[in-house]
Amino acid sequence: MKPTSDILERIFKNSSDHKDGIQTRLFRYLLREDIYYSAYQKLYSNKGAATKGIDNDTADGFGKKYVDSLISDLQNLTYTPKPVRREYIKKKNGKLRPLGIPSFRDKLLQEVIRRFLEAIYEPSFNDFSHGFRPQKSCHTALKLTRCYFGGARWFIEGDIRGCFDNIDHDKLIEILGRRIKDSRFLNIIRQFLKAGYMEDWQYNNTYSGAGQGGIISPILANIYLNELDKKVMEIKETFDAPAEKAINPSYLKVKSRIYYLNKKLKIATEAEKATLLSEISDLRKQGRKLPYKSQTDKNIAYVRYADDWLIGIRGSKKDCESIKNEMSKFLKTELKLELSEEKTLITHSSNKVRFLGYDISVRRSQQFKPNKLGIKSRTLNGTVELLVPLEKVEEFMFDKDIIRQVESGKYRSMHRKGWLYMPDYEIVERYNAEIRGILNYYHLAVNFSKLNYFQYLMEYSCLATLAGKYNSTISKVIDKYNQRGGGWGIKYSIKEGTKIKRIVKLGDCKSYNGDAITRHIYSAKSNGTIRARLQSGLCELCGSRGQTGYEVHHVSSLKGLSGNAHWEQVMQLMRRKTLVVCEDCHRSIHE
Repeated sequence: MKPTSDILERIFKNSSDHKDGIQTRLFRYLLREDIYYSAYQKLYSNKGAATKGIDNDTADGFGKKYVDSLISDLQNLTYTPKPVRREYIKKKNGKLRPLGIPSFRDKLLQEVIRRFLEAIYEPSFNDFSHGFRPQKSCHTALKLTRCYFGGARWFIEGDIRGCFDNIDHDKLIEILGRRIKDSRFLNIIRQFLKAGYMEDWQYNNTYSGAGQGGIISPILANIYLNELDKKVMEIKETFDAPAEKAINPSYLKVKSRIYYLNKKLKIATEAEKATLLSEISDLRKQGRKLPYKSQTDKNIAYVRYADDWLIGIRGSKKDCESIKNEMSKFLKTELKLELSEEKTLITHSSNKVRFLGYDISVRRSQQFKPNKLGIKSRTLNGTVELLVPLEKVEEFMFDKDIIRQVESGKYRSMHRKGWLYMPDYEIVERYNAEIRGILNYYHLAVNFSKLNYFQYLMEYSCLATLAGKYNSTISKVIDKYNQRGGGWGIKYSIKEGTKIKRIVKLGDCKSYNGDAITRHIYSAKSNGTIRARLQSGLCELCGSRGQTGYEVHHVSSLKGLSGNAHWEQVMQLMRRKTLVVCEDCHRSIHE
């Protein structure tokens, strides 16, 4: 029997060759045990693998019996997803976002279904969609704006009101049914959508939405919003139009006059030359203020990340209003979603719009620079500018109590009270993690160098924390940890010897490559590590062989193990968060 990874490859290839191809008899692939081992291999390393839903089921206890029981329920059509446990996480604006935490058993099946949905739909998704997709990220979306939004005269900032919570279940199943002709497979997805949630020990039905927190929620949202992508492409086909004239007539008139005066200059007398040169100089100044292109062309550029989208338009404001109204009508009538009127704004491209944490605008620069041929031109004019919103970085440092304001535009670093009792190495490492997070995310910004002040404040906050720990001063801490070769750093020991942990600088992150995702979800077959360990018939704790069943003992983090128990020592020695044990050993671990 072919491994399921080969079947996924075949489905992916067929979908690539036939974008609207129909898939049948998918449910039978959910009864193959090898894909559950592969799915577990992906899930167990996540922090959420040890997070409980409404029951005590986690990644701990996985084994052949666990898989057989799940497959048996699917085969007998008795499988029923459990309601998710609802929690709330705080958003930046102070509001709360609902998060659903499924049972691990449901997570495992959702991961399997997600793989089939990605194999079917990934090849047909629009290239301008970047959210929750392999080899795409926030940075790939931002790079696309830099490439395709040049010359845009207007922006439409898109915001869908409560997108994930308002996805219409019937419409979603209808969209899925266009390409998946398997009622049992679709029924499993419908059951997940209708499973409901538990909040304050009270069961609640779910009538709409693909709640955030589920494994299949992102791919379902992308499938749903792919209809919006198609609509934008339809609008683009009818809207885009070439320019009536390539060169601006006013600019061409000025250049023609300069050409004529230059010819006249060659035969002019000395008295006439001064007047001609003065007129040519005035005309050149006038030409620099005029656009070279006629700006009569029309074009739409579009990018979407999850439910956030941005449209760049070469056209009039009236065109923008027409497109916005058309999209609002489509969302309401076809997808049962509502466009937020107060957040969906039409902005001139010379002003900044906020997208994925960056400020984006189109330059109106009259600065002349020589190109590769030495010809001077306005190389920056009409290009997209990505900027760090410095006020957001300041807000981050205020929220974390890293700085306080001493006067307008000037700040003083503060120590972190909660970090005073940590080891020196860990204090520096935690600061480095925060510095890298900001610098790496904003490495595309043209004003990246302005983050130098942020790095300086973070470094001195780190020094202030170390000084507070030892009841000392910053200057004494710098002297204490001063290292050869310049700068300060914390020495720490590893097997190979002693190393120095220094604070991260701008130069360490400038060449960062972004969210490079090298994995591919179909091409590489699973190495079957978990499955191979389970099938080896060896308990990794007691060493016994030939037992009736083996299970996976899972912990959320090795750092949380004290090392007192034998099983903890074995896991620390193996440097694994999983331990394949016999049922007796697993029972004794929990006892």
